[in-house]
Amino acid sequence: MAIRVLIVDDSATARAVLREIIESDSALEVVATASDAYVARDKIVELRPDVVCLDVEMPRMDGITFLRQLMHYMPLPVVMVSSLTQNGAKITLEALEAGAVDFVGKPHSHIYDGVESMREELLSKIKMASRVRVRQRALVATVQANTTALAQTTHKILAIGASTGGTEALKEVLMGLPRNAPGTVVVQHMPANFTGPFAQRLDGLCAMEVREAKNGDAILPGVVLIAPGDFHMVVRRSGARYYVEIGSGDKVSGHRPSADVLLNSVAKIAGANAIGVILTGMGSDGARGLLAMRNSGAHTIGQDEQSCVVYGMPKVAYELGAVVQQLPLQSIAKAIIEAC
Repeated sequence: MAIRVLIVDDSATARAVLREIIESDSALEVVATASDAYVARDKIVELRPDVVCLDVEMPRMDGITFLRQLMHYMPLPVVMVSSLTQNGAKITLEALEAGAVDFVGKPHSHIYDGVESMREELLSKIKMASRVRVRQRALVATVQANTTALAQTTHKILAIGASTGGTEALKEVLMGLPRNAPGTVVVQHMPANFTGPFAQRLDGLCAMEVREAKNGDAILPGVVLIAPGDFHMVVRRSGARYYVEIGSGDKVSGHRPSADVLLNSVAKIAGANAIGVILTGMGSDGARGLLAMRNSGAHTIGQDEQSCVVYGMPKVAYELGAVVQQLPLQSIAKAIIEAC
């Protein structure tokens, strides 16, 4: 049976292009389109689609407000289709926080100019979203950072890899860590314009300092460095000083930045003086890097299936024997602290 998709976008051109892309795949079916949130609401009640493709900027009710209402009253898998500008990145991060499964970037210029570049990504993310177990969200939710300090400052390295669903998973893990937690390096699969706003958003929520990594940044207790979009990040060492090196190069395991690239470097440079974590995500990136970390003596943690948005990367890591502890998301921060 085909995956049934509802397209919500105020632009008639965008709706036509998205329909053309989606209907080019026989596994997908566009059951309806909607020009705003109110029309979309009625279509959802009537048709019960499997996946909603949702624009951010719409008249009468913006996409984020509609998404929050939808995830509270009738949770469905939602893929945001939004601009990859700096402002678009901030809004899309809000959407992921509100419950969207994933996002696909619209071209900066005319949407017809980027049809081929977005086709494969859109189709694969709709299919992936249809398999996700979405959860009901409260309309208003507040969380507070963990401000409990570790007994003493540690010079271990914490390395984390994440993909689909990882923005919220990372937020939960990092907010559970105290101000003097180990220096942390992160790969979250994101486009270039997204990692800066994402880091800023986390920095306002976490006890640790969170920022987008720059070449040569020192890895220090209390600091989280997030790999910039479209660049690989590796860990280097000079004497007793750990630092990151940022570079380009081919995609590895289908990604740039790649969690495998980061975790393999941590295994080589830090060995047993590291903790590795792999969170929710589609595919296998990071699994082999986490195995290298375990083989080098590091403590390794994988998110369990029940708490993952997509049990892909952690599943492959677990099956490879890379995971020492497999835990629900809410237990991972505590396990990191205990491993220190």
